[in-house]
Amino acid sequence: MEGFLMIVKKFHNAWLVFGPCVGINIELNPIKPRHSRLLRSAVQRETPTSQLSEIWTPLETQGWKPCDESINKPTLPEKSEGYIQVFLDGGLNQQRMGICDAVAVAKILNATLVIPYLELNPVWKDSSSFEDIFDVDHFIDVLKNDVSIVKELPEEYSWSSREYYALAIRDTRIKVAPVHATANWYIENVLPVLQSYGIAAISPFSHRLSFDNLPMDIQHLRCKVNFQALVFVPHIRALGDALVNRLRNPQHTTEEMGSNYLQEVTDADDNKNAGKFVVLHLRFDKDMAAHSACDFGGGKAEKLALAKYRQVIWQGRVLNSQFTDEELRSQGRCPMTPEEVGLLLAALGFDNSTRLYLASHKVYGGGARIATLKELFPLMEDKKSLTSPFERTLIKGKASLLAALDYYISMHSDIFISASPGNMHNALVGHRSYLNLKTIRPNMQLMGQLFLNKTMEWSEFEHAVVEGHETRQGQLRLRKPKQSIYTYPAPDCMCQA
Repeated sequence: MEGFLMIVKKFHNAWLVFGPCVGINIELNPIKPRHSRLLRSAVQRETPTSQLSEIWTPLETQGWKPCDESINKPTLPEKSEGYIQVFLDGGLNQQRMGICDAVAVAKILNATLVIPYLELNPVWKDSSSFEDIFDVDHFIDVLKNDVSIVKELPEEYSWSSREYYALAIRDTRIKVAPVHATANWYIENVLPVLQSYGIAAISPFSHRLSFDNLPMDIQHLRCKVNFQALVFVPHIRALGDALVNRLRNPQHTTEEMGSNYLQEVTDADDNKNAGKFVVLHLRFDKDMAAHSACDFGGGKAEKLALAKYRQVIWQGRVLNSQFTDEELRSQGRCPMTPEEVGLLLAALGFDNSTRLYLASHKVYGGGARIATLKELFPLMEDKKSLTSPFERTLIKGKASLLAALDYYISMHSDIFISASPGNMHNALVGHRSYLNLKTIRPNMQLMGQLFLNKTMEWSEFEHAVVEGHETRQGQLRLRKPKQSIYTYPAPDCMCQA
């Protein structure tokens, strides 16, 4: 009971600090735990050794593996039809999918791909280029036998720029590519432009290639780009390795952090006592909270603040607004709060000795929202707690690089779980499935219904959570029509073992 009261006190104190950041009247609306009954039991829980051992056990082989590319070696066409440019918007993972599709389209058209242009992110104000995020030389080298790729256009086409297409309608711009267009659409509509002008610029390009009815070599190529060609720049990989090392070997304190983290990782290579850790992608920013139209316990002032935000950003046109909070939760349409994710993890068997890495940008409500999660998992870390200010110099204020670092660490964790579906969740589910790594997919509908029951005992909640997630811990699922090849890489990108 004492531990539970401490949570409430910390929750309230954190709200006093972070409340003003979200524009809510903190005097009238201090955030409190919403599931006190469950929380009280979760704080006092003792996880059986057998359950702990089971939750950390890696996945067994599931009968699928990445295909052997040596069987059908790719070849380049004798003559390129021209240059393909694409302009990609969205966040890191949406752009990642666009890059994979751009390579595929270049292959379909026998064209030369210009390194994709990444648009300024309107939400995070991040101007990072392809070369800032991905190792461009590695990208070109891995794909050298598949598609001709150049870093920039030759002088004769230097006029074809973002600014050029922003000024007027241009014959070389393709701006009517339908969502999930077929290969034939590109052959019929883009190839003639290439043959006439030697260049075609496609914008917008997000989600502009079908997942179905494409030749198998094109599907394999998309996965080759995603899982082999796209690696992050060296300084992201080096910093990521250092953070993974610190998570596995907590003896590396902040006093040891510095510029020489490459040596730190090298020194840790022979450490056979490295611990395990789980990455939680806590997707709970203000945009998501507002767009969901759910009630998160901040009282009338929070509801009004989120409603006002919806009006400003989406002019009030949010589909969920027509449903009650109870209806939304019972349908699994509400993102889980940090408190709810903590209860989910506790019920699955993670105890308070679990090393938890928090991958997120900004959490709506700040420290007040995270206080309960921190109390349940006191060994929780994030980018800031694991690095020195010097180490963060190259990524500070760069949302794409921060996301890249989180992605890299997530790919090296023993277990990954995302609080809510989204592009990051989908990308990592696919990538980790490709490598047969344990990944927990929350059953949002089940969790929503469980949290609506305010009288449920911990044992009943725990049993329902465990039972509802038995088949949601990395078991391979074959892609169905219209589903993304990047989330479901089998059978298109994988072969039966």
